[in-house]
Amino acid sequence: MRAVDLIVKKRDGHALSKEEIDFLIQGYMTGQVPDYQMAAWAMAVYFQGMTPEETTHLTLAMAYSGQVLDLRHVLPKAVDKHSTGGVGDKTSLVVVPLVAAAGLPVAKMSGRGLGFTGGTLDKLESIPGFRTDLSIEEFVEQVRRVGCVISGQTADLAPADGKLYALRDVTGTVPSIPLIASSIMSKKIAAGAHNIVLDVKVGLGAFMPTLEKARELAQLMVDIARHAGRRAVALLADMNQPLGQAAGNALEVKEAIATLRGSGPEDFVEHCLEVAAYMLYLGDAVPSPEAGKALARDTLDSGRAWEKFRAMVQAQGGDIRAVDEPDRLPAAPFVHTVTAPRGGYLAQVHARRVGEVVMRLGAGRAKKGDPVDPAVGVVTHVKVGDRVEPGMPLFTLHTRREADLTWSEKDLLDALQWSDDPVEPLPHFYGVIT
Repeated sequence: MRAVDLIVKKRDGHALSKEEIDFLIQGYMTGQVPDYQMAAWAMAVYFQGMTPEETTHLTLAMAYSGQVLDLRHVLPKAVDKHSTGGVGDKTSLVVVPLVAAAGLPVAKMSGRGLGFTGGTLDKLESIPGFRTDLSIEEFVEQVRRVGCVISGQTADLAPADGKLYALRDVTGTVPSIPLIASSIMSKKIAAGAHNIVLDVKVGLGAFMPTLEKARELAQLMVDIARHAGRRAVALLADMNQPLGQAAGNALEVKEAIATLRGSGPEDFVEHCLEVAAYMLYLGDAVPSPEAGKALARDTLDSGRAWEKFRAMVQAQGGDIRAVDEPDRLPAAPFVHTVTAPRGGYLAQVHARRVGEVVMRLGAGRAKKGDPVDPAVGVVTHVKVGDRVEPGMPLFTLHTRREADLTWSEKDLLDALQWSDDPVEPLPHFYGVIT
């Protein structure tokens, strides 16, 4: 078997067998298949696509390129969630302790932010002392003892995915739906998940800008799960405007804390309850998603989810005083409210543009390895469909430098579109793929 023959086969639109895909991935990991041939194959996939069966073979080849966790001795029903990324998406900070407090332990491996999308690990690290670099042994022990854990992925899990992603990043092949789906699912399978809720974002602030593309990605990931002997449900969630209000690491932790204590933004609370409902359903803790949502609501309202979050923070070395008194979290020296220059109805609050402001302020990364500022960010006070009067608060800026206030205020105002006529609010979700 030769790599060049497999490149030609895919270039001409033919499906590769499991053995052929295993040969490519194993050869790439050992150096027998060089970067330039793997790049050529990735470009062929970009243009020709892959069948669900092919994509499953690729997913499993990458998942089993390193260590694959078996959590069955601590998690009889290993349930995980994954978001495709967005602006203000701090869902894991609420949903993981919420589902655990409802009786279904959760062991989650998360990532860091890149570009205009935030990362769960960066948010949690704004809590002084919080450790996200747990060993596999610590990871497993914490879920056994506390019931929930959120940590970074070790280099031993799906190493072929990390290597292939780095190549895709510099060869223009990141937007390939089969390569995106296999990348996501290989990490979930390697991390021991058997039941997966996929939070697929769609819209202006998502990697999938259209419902058609988001549905295609979601369906493919659900198909991969089925072919790989796993269960998955995909929620198609709106990301045309920021989720909740806060975007920025410590600001999002504050909003997650407020949500766990009963005073979160309505759209964010609804989003968390829906994700939690399907996690509880897939984990067989409830007979239906509707029952899952009712249990999630009761768990949130009772304060049990908040207590579970506190226990997780303490277990991972976080300063509990900073979550009990969120004013202790990192704070920016300059805080400025952007007010409405006119009256009318909001027709657009462009999520990506808000996220790009947050990134430029220092809360995100332009490339891997860049430092992040935990204190800076933007709080958005309005939603599409709101009636706004002149002078009403639209955004609150949290900046490290006073000079950042001028350009960031202009960019945030440019993220808005106005209407003199009433505008329908955006839906929270566009559908569910099972």
